[in-house]
Amino acid sequence: MFRIIFALLLSCFCALSAAAQEAAPAPDRSKTGGAQTLEDIMARQQGLKVDNSFRSGNTGDPAAGQMSTDQLGTRGGASDPDLWRALRFDQADITTQVRGPAASVLIQDGGMRWLLFREGPLLKYGTGFLGVTLVLLAIFYLIRGRIRIDGEKTGTTIVRFKAFERFSHWLLAGSFILLGITGIITLAGRKVLIPTFGHEAFATVAVACKWIHNNVSWAFMVALVLVFVLWVVHNLPDRTDVKWLLKGGGIFGGGHPPAKKFNAGQKLIFWSVIVLGASISASGLALLFPFELPMFAATFEKVNALGLPQMLGFAELRTDLAPHEEMQLSQLWHAIVSFVLMGIILAHIYIGSVGMEGAYDAMGSGDVELQWAREHHSLWVEEVEQSKIKKAGTA
Repeated sequence: MFRIIFALLLSCFCALSAAAQEAAPAPDRSKTGGAQTLEDIMARQQGLKVDNSFRSGNTGDPAAGQMSTDQLGTRGGASDPDLWRALRFDQADITTQVRGPAASVLIQDGGMRWLLFREGPLLKYGTGFLGVTLVLLAIFYLIRGRIRIDGEKTGTTIVRFKAFERFSHWLLAGSFILLGITGIITLAGRKVLIPTFGHEAFATVAVACKWIHNNVSWAFMVALVLVFVLWVVHNLPDRTDVKWLLKGGGIFGGGHPPAKKFNAGQKLIFWSVIVLGASISASGLALLFPFELPMFAATFEKVNALGLPQMLGFAELRTDLAPHEEMQLSQLWHAIVSFVLMGIILAHIYIGSVGMEGAYDAMGSGDVELQWAREHHSLWVEEVEQSKIKKAGTA
């Protein structure tokens, strides 16, 4: 289901991008016998949308070839330009000794669109999103300040998270930070870092980033499973979450709303990490094992079967994707979802460090000030205290 939702969002983005692209007027090809004209070439250079159907359908007709006894008959019904057009549009009958899903695709021009989007909108808006997130957090800190413990500190602590829970959290957090940094360096390398530091310096950094990214990813996926198993029970929605959200966690209405072990804000963080982290992991596995785990063609088929693109006024999504296109979509989706999750995690890091007094102790030592726990997780404190009373009564 999540794959379908993600594919729909991606298809909407692609459709909007295509709609925003200006279409080139159809030139008169009568003088060229139906072949492309100078206007076609100029339109492509200007980034205008060109209808290539007049080329993709002109790949020769063997049935129309002359007899071998006729003049030039041995050339059959396809000329060299016909052959290259067939290769260009992946319609040629390719025979190769190399075995593999992508072995028979000799020309795949979608790579240029992928490269332009990767070095353009993806890098620009992805890093811009992170920058805006940091600015908003800084503004919020200047306006709100650090959230202090309102009541008098008791000097007594209560166990918030056990050692294994903290280990799982830091394994997930540490691996994600490394993956985020190395991913951004890899993404920005050709556009930003090479012009700044040169090819040789960046080459060393790029090799290190690739090794770290590919290997640390396994730690991230393992930690994601651990965190899900440990905390999913405590992150199921309940009525207290509605009250917490209505009060904005205490920002509106004054006072801290009651909450269990995880409040509504933490639950939103949890499910964002699980859902987006799973999506990042799926696309990451597709990149780690090239051409072995195609996802988008099958997902697009399901989306088309549900009629979702048509409901939004778009044409059906393409399902005849070349192996390279599967990889390109996986890389773009991997980066887009990662940027979204990085923005969410920046907010999580803020509230768990400088944003709230006593919050870091929960994942630092595992023990938190009792007054802090009563203010932010009063229902959870009651559950812990009642559990202690029951254990004492049965001892």
